[in-house]
Amino acid sequence: MGTLLKKSKTNSTLNRIAFIGNYLPRQCGIATFTTDLCEAIAKEYSSTTCIALPVNDVAAGYTYPTRVRFELTEKDIDSYLRASDFLNINNVDMVCLQFEYGIFGGKTGSHILALLRGLRMPLVTTLHTILKDPDPDQRRVLEEVAALSDRLVVMSERGSEFLQEVYNIPLEKIDMIPHGIPDVPFVDPSFNKDLFGVEGKIVLLSFGLLSSNKGIETVISALPEIVTHFPNIVYIIVGATHPHVIQQEGETYRLSLQWLAQQKGVESNVIFYNRFVNLEELIEFISAADIYITPYLNEAQITSGTLAYTLGAGKAIISTPYWYAQEILAEGRGVIVPFRDPMALAEQVINLLEHEAERHAMRKRAYLFGRNMIWSEVAKRYMESFERARVERRHFISPGYTAKALDKSSGELPPLKLDHLLNMTDKTGMFQHALFTVPNYAHGYTTDDNARALLVSILLDELGNKESIGLSSQYLAFLGFAFNSSTKRFRNFMDYQHNWLEENGSDDSHGRALLALGTVLNHSNSVAINNMAAWLFELTLPAILSTTSPRAWAFALIGIYEYSQKFAGDSRANHVRDELAKRILTLYKSNSSEKWRWYEHELTYCNAVLPHAMILCGKSIPNDAMTNAGLESLLWLADLQRSTDKHFVPIGSNGFYHQGGTRARFDQQPVEAQTMVSACLEAFRITGDKFWVKEARRAFEWFLGHNDLNLSLYDPTTGGCRDGLHSDRTNENQGAESTLAFLQSLLELRLVEQTHLSMEVLLK
Repeated sequence: MGTLLKKSKTNSTLNRIAFIGNYLPRQCGIATFTTDLCEAIAKEYSSTTCIALPVNDVAAGYTYPTRVRFELTEKDIDSYLRASDFLNINNVDMVCLQFEYGIFGGKTGSHILALLRGLRMPLVTTLHTILKDPDPDQRRVLEEVAALSDRLVVMSERGSEFLQEVYNIPLEKIDMIPHGIPDVPFVDPSFNKDLFGVEGKIVLLSFGLLSSNKGIETVISALPEIVTHFPNIVYIIVGATHPHVIQQEGETYRLSLQWLAQQKGVESNVIFYNRFVNLEELIEFISAADIYITPYLNEAQITSGTLAYTLGAGKAIISTPYWYAQEILAEGRGVIVPFRDPMALAEQVINLLEHEAERHAMRKRAYLFGRNMIWSEVAKRYMESFERARVERRHFISPGYTAKALDKSSGELPPLKLDHLLNMTDKTGMFQHALFTVPNYAHGYTTDDNARALLVSILLDELGNKESIGLSSQYLAFLGFAFNSSTKRFRNFMDYQHNWLEENGSDDSHGRALLALGTVLNHSNSVAINNMAAWLFELTLPAILSTTSPRAWAFALIGIYEYSQKFAGDSRANHVRDELAKRILTLYKSNSSEKWRWYEHELTYCNAVLPHAMILCGKSIPNDAMTNAGLESLLWLADLQRSTDKHFVPIGSNGFYHQGGTRARFDQQPVEAQTMVSACLEAFRITGDKFWVKEARRAFEWFLGHNDLNLSLYDPTTGGCRDGLHSDRTNENQGAESTLAFLQSLLELRLVEQTHLSMEVLLK
């Protein structure tokens, strides 16, 4: 059996879900199912936007509700390609496909494959048809749909068995979720009979789009025998003839049924409702039925919405033994009769009508069983499948510049491209966020990001980039403007209108500013810039002692180390260094153990900056205990952030990692890779051990696609970096923090490469 998904909370991390399949008002079972599923999820998860992409089988299309955002043309393969592009560009988090061979164009519905191949988000597919004996084309299409899907939903155990036995699909990929049904009360059939003018009569019911495989003639043929026992019986057949049948045969089948009723002398006992009824009307018909009959002619029916609906309404049901009926009517929830056997059918109808207690017991069993099938419950199970698909998403192909695996890499670094850095920078400084690659004015600027940008500009200067001086001046000017002379702290957040949103920024922003200023003073050759940096460093250094964030201390310590390379005799700077270093070492001694070699009882953000600071302090003070703590904790962190196939896996920001708890795998942030690159390169400079260069390169490869999803965070067209790695996709926005994290990592590796001839030599 597949994974039987159970109830989950009505909240979700999915912001936007797209449903592909026919949609009401198109008249077919798939349209009804897709609409019901989409609406159920939209109702149950109000914070999630649900959109639909139906397939049109007629040129004029249909008058769809606003939920429909894109219409496919059944036989036009280009429309499938356009739909794929539409989904990719509209930030869709999940696609749910309703798969049925007959609703998509191409041989055996193969056009849908063109759409699925281009998707860049997870795909969960509901299989409405699973053939036991497919022809080669049918097999090929379903197998490729399955391969492109992250999870497959079946509505019966038989469906799960076929997937495993016929199509070799692993059980772990299959979710068993029942067909959804409306939530209706358990009512006496007499309650609504007056609506149809059949009060006082016994009502037999069949409904659904009419076609020759429905076996309605079997019931009509059984009626003469039934009428002899119950003259007040009436058989109601609800549903229009299937549109495709109308196109090919007209009303031939319905007329043949009317003629058969006349021939059998039961035309007064048969009522045809020749139209497509809405859900409200359908529920009324079902409620009025004493017995529901599905007389399908062959077993190859893996699911049936009509049967599910009537079971959930607590109806007495008689059915032929098609696959779905055998399963859902087991354990006394209905009666099974042979295919094409009017006498057996008549016998069971008469038996149920003669034994009222047995009939009502059957009804109750059916109704109680159906409680887990109501749409609100089914919606929760689908959402659980969606969330699982996100977590398990692993089959992406990386676009853009992708580095080879470490053991095969030539050591080549990607080219330096500053287009996005310049795009995100105006005369004030660097914008905080972007919408895709466009600066987002609404979120303004931060000292955090402009400090990072200042550091990157200094690295560019070291590598001889001509634009670096102008950029350094701009970012440094921002830090000068951020300085609050009354508090001797940096403000952090500033809106687009240049209004500061707080008097004092975060501890971390203060530490990052000191890191950048110290780097300027060690590496810049511009006297004017150095003078400004020295002035700010002098005024703001003491305030770091009043902060409480260990990461702020670590940022500041790296800046003090850089500063001291030029001004080693500054006793005040040394005092601040010694005090902050002692605090971090004390944290390590207090919290580390043999299995948890860390400074705190949790790993959160910018983790590698703590061992980085300890390594530098151990060198500059000097203090062997600090050096050992730094190298020991960095090695532990490197091991922790290495996957089984040796790629870098940073601690996820969606929960982090608390000692003794479950580690968050996602969302993975670029700054984690950057701080790891910087710390490992420092460890290499201290120890001379090439192991640390390889670890730095491992972390850098994360940007290039050597990660959990095989997706490149680096965008070679802009030189920017995507904002993170979700469980199923990248965050397509390219903000300041991510782009600067990539650029800093690249530039630091280039400087090491410049010093040691080539990265290829270092990686050997």
